Amino acid sequence: MTTGTGTDWAAWQESWDRQQESYMPDREERFRIMLDMVEALVGTAPRVLDLACGTGSITARLLQRFPRATSTGVDLDPALLAIAHGTFAGDERVSLVTADLKDPDWPARLPYDSYDAVLTATALHWLHSEPLAALYGQVAELVRDGGVLMNADHMIDDSTPRINAAERAQRHARMDQARRSGAPDWAEWWRLAAADPVLAEPTARRFEIYGEHADGDTPSAAWHARVLREKGFAEARAVWCSPSDTLLLALK
Repeated sequence: MTTGTGTDWAAWQESWDRQQESYMPDREERFRIMLDMVEALVGTAPRVLDLACGTGSITARLLQRFPRATSTGVDLDPALLAIAHGTFAGDERVSLVTADLKDPDWPARLPYDSYDAVLTATALHWLHSEPLAALYGQVAELVRDGGVLMNADHMIDDSTPRINAAERAQRHARMDQARRSGAPDWAEWWRLAAADPVLAEPTARRFEIYGEHADGDTPSAAWHARVLREKGFAEARAVWCSPSDTLLLALK
């Protein structure tokens, strides 16, 4: 998506949002609740770590709602980070860091030693349980006392297989309708990125890193809450959920 004067980063952000919303029509609702809880617990000028930030979806909504906030986005995906860099170029409130969250030394790349809030959405499900638990321990070290971690993601309760099957069937039917309405799916979106003159090279590097797609264990919300308490948070529970996803909040 290029113009005569360069890449249209806003168009790429909109395209990413449309693709993501085809899987999660309640995506904006989870962001709203997330920012409601940021305001309730750490105020309207927080220092935020946008964990596995992708294109910066959380950061964009954070700064729109809280202009005095600052955000550090960290990710490994070169294509999504290219869109984030293009989007936030010149905004001193935003720093972007390239780091692998499975690397035990990734926090050393951050510009700050502590954060009021660590926020992430639909990003950590690619980690298996053991590395995710280790990541939660590292995040607990970064969150100040009284600060929060919020993770909105797929959290599957294996004790309800019939409910899960019904939800999955309904979700896939809705996704099919979104495709018929013209929304790109995951694979089509990446084909568009690979064909873009600016994003082609970082997209190729992205697939060298990740392959086609990767999914972790998607443990239950109860597992997340238990592990977060074990790793140093005082309280942890769901503050929002949909039939398939949960927004889990942990308070230091």
